[in-house]
Amino acid sequence: MQRRVNDKKFFKKIGAELPVLGLGTWGIGGGFWTPDNSQDDAWVDALRYGLELGATLIDTAEMYGGGHSEEIVGKAIKGFEREKIFIVSKVWHTHASRDDVIKAAQGSVKRLGTYMDLYLIHWPPENVKLCETMRGLEETVKRGYTRFIGVSNFSVELLEEARSCLSTNDVAAIENKFSLLDRRDENTVIPYAEREGMLYLAYTPLEKGQLAKDSFLASIGSKYGKTAVQVALNWLIMFNPVVPIPKAADKRHVEENVGAMGWRLSIEDWRLISEKYKRVIA
Repeated sequence: MQRRVNDKKFFKKIGAELPVLGLGTWGIGGGFWTPDNSQDDAWVDALRYGLELGATLIDTAEMYGGGHSEEIVGKAIKGFEREKIFIVSKVWHTHASRDDVIKAAQGSVKRLGTYMDLYLIHWPPENVKLCETMRGLEETVKRGYTRFIGVSNFSVELLEEARSCLSTNDVAAIENKFSLLDRRDENTVIPYAEREGMLYLAYTPLEKGQLAKDSFLASIGSKYGKTAVQVALNWLIMFNPVVPIPKAADKRHVEENVGAMGWRLSIEDWRLISEKYKRVIA
C-alpha cells in the first residue's frame, strides 16, 4: 500500500511550502539559444495542465530557446493566481558580470511578464569573479526582479564561496543534476542544503527517459500501481530538500510525472532501490 502524504515541503530559506515536484522546460521553446515556436500551443497547454495538477513550480532559463521558453511560461501562467506559482529562471554564465546579470534579469522579467521567485546563476562564472556575480544577483532582489537568489551546478565549496560574497541576501536554493543514475550530490550538496534550509532542484531526474524503461523500477511500481517514472521521481522526493523538475513537454508526460506526488515509497522499498543503484554514476 502506498502512503498518502502532503505534496508540499517547507523550505526555511524561502519561508514557504513548495510542491514536491516541479515542471522543467529545457527543450520547450527551442534549444541552446535557438528559438522554436512550432509547438507553442501544445507546450503552453502542457504547462497549464501541470499547474492545474498541483505542480506549481516552473523552472526555465534565458538560454532555453534564447528566452522563448520564458515567453511560453509567461503565457502558461496567465489566469492563475501569481502568488501560488513559483517561477525559477537562470542567467547564463557568460552574462556573469554585475551589470550583465541585472540586464539579463530585466530581460527575463520582460519575457515572463512578471517577477521571478528565484533567480540562479546557471553555471559557475568563468571570466568574472564569483563575488561580482553574486552582487549582481543581490541587486536583482533589490530591484524587485526576483524574490530569492541561488546557484546551479555548484559544489559545496563553491556554494560556500558564493554565500560569503553576499551581504543582504543568502543563497536560497541550488539546482544540480541528480537522479538514481547520478548520485554525486547525495552525500555532499544535498545534506548541506538540508542543514541550511535550502531548496535543492534536481534536473534531468529521469536521465532523458532512460529510467522510464527500467524493469526493476517498474516491478517496484507494480506494488503501488505506479510506473517506473513515478517510482524514480518518488525516490528523489523522499530526500527532504529535493524537488525534481522533469521536463513538461506534453500533457501525457506531465500527468505521469505528477503521479509521483501525493504518496511515498515504503522505507524498505526506498532502501532496496537505493542499494540497487548505489554504485551507478551516469
